[in-house]
Amino acid sequence: MTRTSADVLIVGSGMNSLVAAALLALKGRSVHVLEREAVLGGCIRTEQLTVPGFLHDTMSMAHPAFVAGPAFALLGSALQDAGLRYCSNGSPTGVLMSDGRSLVLNTSREANIAKFDRLCPGDGQAHADAMAQVEANAELVFGLLGNPVWSRSLAKVLAKYVWKRGVRDTAAYLGGATLSCRNWLETSIGSEPLQALLAPWTLHNGLGPDSPLSALMTQVIILALESVGMPIPEGGNARTVDAFVKVISEAGGVFETGADVEKVLVSKGRAYGVRLVGGREIRADHVICNVTPTQLYGRLLDAQHIPPEILKQAETYRYGKGNMQIHLALSEPPKWADPELNDVCYLHLTDGVAAVSRAVNQAERGLLPESPTICVSQPCSVDPSRAPAGQSVLWIQLPECPRVIQGDAAGEIPVPGNGAWTAEVREAYADRVIECISRHVPNLKASILGRKVVSPADLAALNINLVGGDPYGGACDLDQYMLWRPLKGTRNHETPVRNLWHIGASTHPGPGLGGVSGMLIAQKLGA
Repeated sequence: MTRTSADVLIVGSGMNSLVAAALLALKGRSVHVLEREAVLGGCIRTEQLTVPGFLHDTMSMAHPAFVAGPAFALLGSALQDAGLRYCSNGSPTGVLMSDGRSLVLNTSREANIAKFDRLCPGDGQAHADAMAQVEANAELVFGLLGNPVWSRSLAKVLAKYVWKRGVRDTAAYLGGATLSCRNWLETSIGSEPLQALLAPWTLHNGLGPDSPLSALMTQVIILALESVGMPIPEGGNARTVDAFVKVISEAGGVFETGADVEKVLVSKGRAYGVRLVGGREIRADHVICNVTPTQLYGRLLDAQHIPPEILKQAETYRYGKGNMQIHLALSEPPKWADPELNDVCYLHLTDGVAAVSRAVNQAERGLLPESPTICVSQPCSVDPSRAPAGQSVLWIQLPECPRVIQGDAAGEIPVPGNGAWTAEVREAYADRVIECISRHVPNLKASILGRKVVSPADLAALNINLVGGDPYGGACDLDQYMLWRPLKGTRNHETPVRNLWHIGASTHPGPGLGGVSGMLIAQKLGA
């Protein structure tokens, strides 16, 4: 079904688009979602990538930020009624070091404190203090992450906080919130395994352990993992899209795939619809674009509608590191050398903060990291429906990859002179990663039935928003974050064109599957 007009047109069908569409449709607004690809969901896909019968989440997988966040509080009941089911357990994440030491985070704060104190006296209390500090300042922290930055609602949150704490204490807290993950860990945590458990999570915010704000953002993630675990959709992440589509469609919303938007239509400074490739036009009162700044201001809008300073900022918007995915179909579940790791949903292989920092630095300099941080998810540990009985799948992510390859830090893999991710480089780098994992999983190599590797270049081809394979919508350095995301010259999710709104990972509050920017703009429009 297609329309010639709607109250709200939404360009792109990722998590933020789905949240916005659901909230608006449930309020009776006519919503039309346009997706340029053949499938809905943006970075949410489940496919049989390797062997028939094995379900792989091609890109994103888990939803701790969504389940712990405000959008799920509004939509969770409707999505569950539409068939969405989450699977989780008490061991959401863990770490494995190269020397065999390992550590698992549980969903019990008390168990974690006791475990960490056994490793190094005082570490349990340091963990408890970090979590308690986030909780004590939750009104401010989650106010910043859950409100438009330039808004009366956030001003009220800040004013209330200052009234309670005073100007000096407020300034002290905000200054401490800019601390890097490295500085936090090296000054507060004595155990190397605990440092290694916590450090990699900064990568999932598009940051590195030396980035400002990386300590706070890591603490927020760990708090979410303790609170809700590592929820993954039963049957694959695409079941999330199915549930949203049911909710939105039953409320009168319309979806259209293969609909590549060519231009946002503007008259007298106001958006009034879009034109698709091929010439068809759809009118709307409001247009919401879930795209990157370079797409919005370099492709979808004509330059005559953009102030020169905004156009310049969009042209110089920076993207972050690339990601790579490896999907394995296995004849049996992995048997880790440490059996406690067999049920961990999401495991990092790293030697700690220095190792993560080194791999980030190498990737940012255009090198294939010699010892990358390896993220391994075992979805069948909580959702056996993703593989035939007795078999398994592994979801492996490499979050520290160069977008353009200048060389190999290990000096082992020949790279092309043009910096491209060729099939040869992609598979050779995957071999390095599989070799590393297999040192700790004796049955891994013999159990591999199928393998699919998705390079940063492949990710970019799958989704136009993943520029160079960056899944976080652009670098999350301080000058492109909070007050200044996406651009210094824009406010919140507004654009220079009236009734044209900008959402997605490139906008506040940044990357992740929380759906907050979609929620905020839906509320702005009356949902």
